[in-house]
Amino acid sequence: MSTFAELGLSRPILRAVEKAGYETPTPIQAQAIPTALNGRDIIGASQTGTGKTAAFALPILSQMVPGSQPQCLVLEPTRELAAQVEDQMNLFSFYRPTNVVLIHGGVGYGKQLDGLETNPDIVIATPGRLLDHMERGSIKLDKIKYLVLDEVDRMLDMGFLPDVRRIIDRCPKERQTLFFSATMPGQIETLANWVLNNPVEIEVGGRRSPAETVTHAFYPVSIDQRDDLLLALVDQTHFDSLMIFTRTKKEADSLAATLKQSTTEANVAVLHSDIRQSDRTKALAGFRSGEFDVIIATDIAARGLDISGVTHVINYRVPENPEDYVHRIGRTGRAQTEGDAFTILAADEVDFAKAVENYIGQKIERRKLDGFDYIYTAILDDSPPRPVRSRRPSGPKRRRR
Repeated sequence: MSTFAELGLSRPILRAVEKAGYETPTPIQAQAIPTALNGRDIIGASQTGTGKTAAFALPILSQMVPGSQPQCLVLEPTRELAAQVEDQMNLFSFYRPTNVVLIHGGVGYGKQLDGLETNPDIVIATPGRLLDHMERGSIKLDKIKYLVLDEVDRMLDMGFLPDVRRIIDRCPKERQTLFFSATMPGQIETLANWVLNNPVEIEVGGRRSPAETVTHAFYPVSIDQRDDLLLALVDQTHFDSLMIFTRTKKEADSLAATLKQSTTEANVAVLHSDIRQSDRTKALAGFRSGEFDVIIATDIAARGLDISGVTHVINYRVPENPEDYVHRIGRTGRAQTEGDAFTILAADEVDFAKAVENYIGQKIERRKLDGFDYIYTAILDDSPPRPVRSRRPSGPKRRRR
């Protein structure tokens, strides 16, 4: 199917899609929308940046009839993801006014209680705060017709699956469930078998496949030169926007301080779970607008955040979990655009690097950065020097402003 008009969406939703500037459905949208409109449960897997939110939002909005209690519940692992889905729901319901309420932690209860008293049609929530409201009696789920479980593997990582099960237990058994997980370990497969009724499986690009538009490279270096190499990479790379991923919050803060004190002229923001919610929101908004051209983040920002236009990703360390590698580099190369993913590789991470290669099914090129003064280490052997790949002519870096 080549157009949204062919997918069976209602006219008000189609008008909103057109107003938003969307012309052609992505593969997961083309598969999931008609399936959901036929009332089937879905178990879906898709790379980040492929339009998954619209794949469940559009058919739900197209079918839903406003009532006196919530009819649609969307569960997300983080407040940022929940806020993104709220934005998309409001965007696509422009010509069919829909009452959407956002429920998550990190903020007071007052505004959320006020919203729930307005009898919302759609509730978008993180599991912990939603359970709090359920225990307070401020929300009932007995009229839910559409249940969306998004980024379920991330919910497993964050320890939310027991809460998710408690929430599902309070929803009607007669409902439609749309279930999305990038990976399918045993616990998630068990949950899927319990929650879904004869689902249609939709998989786009493979759960382990990074986008084909991304160029990968490992940059071997001695452990003592990790920071110096990262600064050199940032300084030599012509980027519009760059995301740097660290394993820990402490590393993110330390690296931000190092970059701010360097001569790279980068405008740097930091994103991790210890940053106040208001500051996290400002950091994301500033990165999207171009106020910041570098954002340093832990994996909380790697899973589904809607940040378009990222040209480069740098992994400060090789991720210990190869799945996190795919999610991190999914920030670039979105919507068929080109992107670059660089990973700094020290001797103590060789096994992690091999695990990444085995997981994605491809060998990643080893490179040396041209002009960098390396301290010899055996990991550098067979890594030819070469300049950083750039799609722009040489000269001053051009950054977003």
